[in-house]
Amino acid sequence: MAEASNDAKDIEKLYVFGERLSEAKDKSQNVEDYKSIIEAARSSSVKARQLAAQLIPRFFKFFPSLSGTVTDAHFDLCEAEDLGIRVQAIRGLPLFCKDTPEHISKIVDILVQLLIAEENVERDAVHKALLSLLRQDVKASLTALFKHIESVDEPVTDDNLRERTLIFIRDKVFPLKSELLKPQEQMERHITDLVKKSLQDVTGAEFKMFMDFLKSLSIFGEKAPTARVQELVEIIEGQADLDAQFSVEDGDHVDRLISCLYMALPFFIRGASSSKFLNYLNKHILPVFDKLPEERKVDLLKNLAESSPYAAPQDSRQILPSVVQLLKKYMPRRKTGEEMNFTYVECMLYTFHHLANKAPNATNSLCGYKIVTGQPSDRLGEDFTELYKDFTERLSCVEDLTKATMKKLTQGMGQPNKTTGTSISDEEKAKIKMQKQNAATGLRICNNILAMTQPLHSKAPSFIGDKRINLSWNEAVKTVAPANTPGGKRPANSLNGSGNQANKRSRGGGNQLVDRAFENQYGGRGGSRGGQGRGWGRRGRGRGYYR
Repeated sequence: MAEASNDAKDIEKLYVFGERLSEAKDKSQNVEDYKSIIEAARSSSVKARQLAAQLIPRFFKFFPSLSGTVTDAHFDLCEAEDLGIRVQAIRGLPLFCKDTPEHISKIVDILVQLLIAEENVERDAVHKALLSLLRQDVKASLTALFKHIESVDEPVTDDNLRERTLIFIRDKVFPLKSELLKPQEQMERHITDLVKKSLQDVTGAEFKMFMDFLKSLSIFGEKAPTARVQELVEIIEGQADLDAQFSVEDGDHVDRLISCLYMALPFFIRGASSSKFLNYLNKHILPVFDKLPEERKVDLLKNLAESSPYAAPQDSRQILPSVVQLLKKYMPRRKTGEEMNFTYVECMLYTFHHLANKAPNATNSLCGYKIVTGQPSDRLGEDFTELYKDFTERLSCVEDLTKATMKKLTQGMGQPNKTTGTSISDEEKAKIKMQKQNAATGLRICNNILAMTQPLHSKAPSFIGDKRINLSWNEAVKTVAPANTPGGKRPANSLNGSGNQANKRSRGGGNQLVDRAFENQYGGRGGSRGGQGRGWGRRGRGRGYYR
């Protein structure tokens, strides 16, 4: 009873101190009242400490000379054993900055430390306090917030805090970008710079999250100038580490390179340059293509095919020899009984057409064509008859194999219909459905191959440089999962000998290596390549927050 009576007296005194401060015209004259409130922060009374947590930030601005003592006392309240005290103290933190914005960075730092709170009500209070500060001064708050993710100057040492900060930014800040980022262009530029600084050391999933956010900003929208779009490509190029020494044994780098190329495709369509990617592929990847694992080969060729329409003439001329050499390798000259990889051939023929359309006379010395452009590089006086004979024989062989395969696929599509009665199991029905999908995809590939080989028999062929060929994996499928469904692997084609279902690649999803890399299955951040800390080799360790 005596203890309860003392608590009541302490609380009553605090109310008196608060009322006198509220009523005083010159509050600095009531410094003893404020000191008494600060002292109550160390009281044994839970209710007194809760009330102190309300009053301390309310009058903070009137006593700048007590700044250090005040903040220490209040931060102690934020770490009190009692949940109610902590929550009240956290709610009061933004008030320290209401009239003294110079404290925003420090208060954001404190709140970030509290993001690891386990109690939902406490964590919710932290989120609301941070959002209050963001609405008060978005630039200063964002700058302080991003320091806890990664910066060149201040490396992050606590991965748990970093993770919670990223979750907060993803779930609370990014969705409110239209409200928080004002003035729009200025603040979108500021947060872009903060994001770019944070990309020095990220997982694949984190990188995708940041890129998705940057793409959503108005400064990079559909009406953005090419230079802005190019900025996004340069960010992706940096993550792909195109300036690093290359080793085909470095699977992480190969995966990241292919994934980043896929991410850059939409920006090539919008006019950004693909030169750096294509030149890197030409110099480092295509020469060791056969040493890559099968799944990487498929993704690489598909990404290369989709990039080829946007290659500059000079880049097309440089990369064509490697493409033709690879194309010949997978287009047999005679029927040998070995299975042809139809997906490879579709990809490379498509790439060949689009590159050759940009630099047609480069094919004179590569395929024996007689294409006149009026340039000194035409080389029309040289005899490339054997090259032409070799290339067209390969084309004919490919056509024969393709037509034979189409016949088998067409016959196979009709056979399962005889067994689709009610007596078969659901598993058998699903198997039949998959076989039909495989056959349909195979027919699309075959039709594309024939459409691309037939114009190449002439000594002066016309190369397909438009979108009349719809690549097989981009075919519309009646029932497909949403394009942004995570985790799906890009299936290999049945004509590769793998027997998987039809490919469904759409912009923004369906790339096997992208999906896997962005789910951290190849590790995380922190590769030592080039001393830049980029790479997906350390940061990650099974995180699932960004799937």
